Amino acid sequence: MDSNLLKVFVEVAREKSITKAANNLEFAQSNVTSRIKQLEKSLGFALFHRVPKGVILSKEGEKLYPYAIEIVKKVKQATYDMKNIDNQEHLIVGSTESNASTRIVPFLLQLHSDFPNMSLELITNTTREITKELLDYKVDIAFMSGEPKHEDLVVLNKIDEEIVLVEPKNENCPNVFLSFKNGCAYNEFGQNYLKEFSDENFKNLEFGNYETILGCVKAGMGKSFLPLSIVKKLKYENDLKIINLPKQLANIPTCLVCRKDNIPKIETYLKEFTF
Repeated sequence: MDSNLLKVFVEVAREKSITKAANNLEFAQSNVTSRIKQLEKSLGFALFHRVPKGVILSKEGEKLYPYAIEIVKKVKQATYDMKNIDNQEHLIVGSTESNASTRIVPFLLQLHSDFPNMSLELITNTTREITKELLDYKVDIAFMSGEPKHEDLVVLNKIDEEIVLVEPKNENCPNVFLSFKNGCAYNEFGQNYLKEFSDENFKNLEFGNYETILGCVKAGMGKSFLPLSIVKKLKYENDLKIINLPKQLANIPTCLVCRKDNIPKIETYLKEFTF
């Protein structure tokens, strides 16, 4: 059974869409369709049913799916291990946008200096999505906000973050919460905090850029909960009212994490790295 065909099958099953799977795999849609048909022909049964919004697994497809996931993971792991059998030749780094805004560039530059023959890739997203990428073996290590809860993940390094509430400096603040997009740990924290400690209803506006959030706070549009490191990095500490929060409530460290079964060969280096 061709593992490349199984990889396409897994992506289509996960997305429930040939179009989305093709985009993720960077294939033409016709290529994905052709590979699914090829796999179905070799197995002798249909793997998907077409529905108005895409595709769903057939009974036979549902039976194949867990095996396919395991095979794809094993092939990827074997490929990774063989490429890095003697040393770390390639490292895919995932990062939240907040960490990317503050410390990812110095980290990558130091890595490149210390391991000049190691190729690097960087993927940024929210904590929720980066966790998914890590669990799916799409990144090797990842910076995420908060301690990982999944049993397959292990923390290599930890950076304490001071979470603060920022409001307009010299004017009344409307009851509007400005946050990064859904899936961000600070978005979830802020919404939970306001629900617990505020008697008023609040409006939530989401953005895809931390400098935009801080600029909107400065413009009097609302408040936000962010690491103080971002506020300082983007040079807004003198433009906003910064309110410290109880440490026991705002304990959201940035953690450098990997899978337990995919620990990089530079594990010791990463554990001892000073951020």
